[in-house]
Amino acid sequence: MEHLPPGRHHLRGPRRIVSLVPHATELLFALGLGDRVVGVTHECDHPAAARSLPRVTSSVLPAGLDAAGIDAAVSALARAGGSPNRLDADALEELRPDLIITQELCAVCAVSHDDVLALTADLPGPPDVLSLDPHTFGETLDDVRMLAALCDVREAGDALLREIGGRVDRVRIALRAADRPRVAAIEWFDPVYAAGHWTPQLVEMAGGIDLLGLPGEHSARTTWEDVALLRPDVVVCMPCGYDAERSRAEALPHLARLRATGAGRIVAVDASGLFSRPGPRLVAGLETLAHALHPNLVASAPGLVLDLPATPAVAPR
Repeated sequence: MEHLPPGRHHLRGPRRIVSLVPHATELLFALGLGDRVVGVTHECDHPAAARSLPRVTSSVLPAGLDAAGIDAAVSALARAGGSPNRLDADALEELRPDLIITQELCAVCAVSHDDVLALTADLPGPPDVLSLDPHTFGETLDDVRMLAALCDVREAGDALLREIGGRVDRVRIALRAADRPRVAAIEWFDPVYAAGHWTPQLVEMAGGIDLLGLPGEHSARTTWEDVALLRPDVVVCMPCGYDAERSRAEALPHLARLRATGAGRIVAVDASGLFSRPGPRLVAGLETLAHALHPNLVASAPGLVLDLPATPAVAPR
C-alpha cells in the first residue's frame, strides 16, 4: 500500500474518487461510498451500480485472442514497458477527482502505476494517488481498515470486517474435523499458471492442501507434467478474469491433460468475481471453495461450482 502524504482531503475524506481497479470499486461500494465514486475502469462490473459510471480506461488488446494469444500479447507489452489498459486522460481531467485508487500488483489488471503518477501530476490539485496492493487475505482486510479510515467511514469498515470474520469462522467451524484433499488451483491454461497470492490461503482455509501456490507470492508458471506428478485429489479451474461458465469453457480443450492428473474431481469456479480480485467478495470465494471441496459439510455456496468429467478415482487394492 502506498501511504498518502498529508493533504487537504484527509480531514473529512475525499469526495470525488476514481477507481482504476475493480476490487477497489467493489470495496468502495461495500463501505457505502458509492456516491463518492465518479469514475471507474472498463472492467468494473460489480456491483451493478458501478456499470453506469463513466469509464476512464479501455483495453489495447485485440479482440478474440485465445489464452495463449493473451499471454503473448501481455508479455510483449510488459517487455516494452507498456500496459494492456489505456487511461483516458481527458475523461480523468473532466471528472476532477481528489483521490485516484490504483495498484501495482498486476500489470494485466490496471493501468501502469507510473503512467497514473505521471498523468495526475498535471491535473488540478493534484489528486492524491493511493495504491492498494494486497498479496495475502490478511492484507485485503488491512485495506478495508485503511480505506475506511481515509474516507472517514470507520464504522462501516468495522461492520464489513465483522461480517467477513463471521463468515470465515463459520467455514472453519464446519470443517474443523474434515479430511483435507490435495488441491491444484490452476489460474491459466496456456501456458499453465498456478494460482498464488491469497488463493493458497483460501484453499487451506477451505479445508484443502494447496500443492502448487505459495501464500503471498506471485502466481507461478508450471507444466501439466508437474501438476500430474503431484497427484491432486481436486483440480480447481480458475482462469483469471473469467466467470464460472467461461472458466469451464476455457478448461474443456485441456480436459485430457486435466484428467491425466488423476484427480477424482475437476471443477470450474467464478475466478473474476470471487478469486481474481482481492476485494470483499474473497470471502464468498472461500465459501464457494469450501463447498467444492467438502459438499457434505458445506451444503451451499454463493458462487457456481461447475464440474468437468474427471478420471474416476482408482480404488486401492
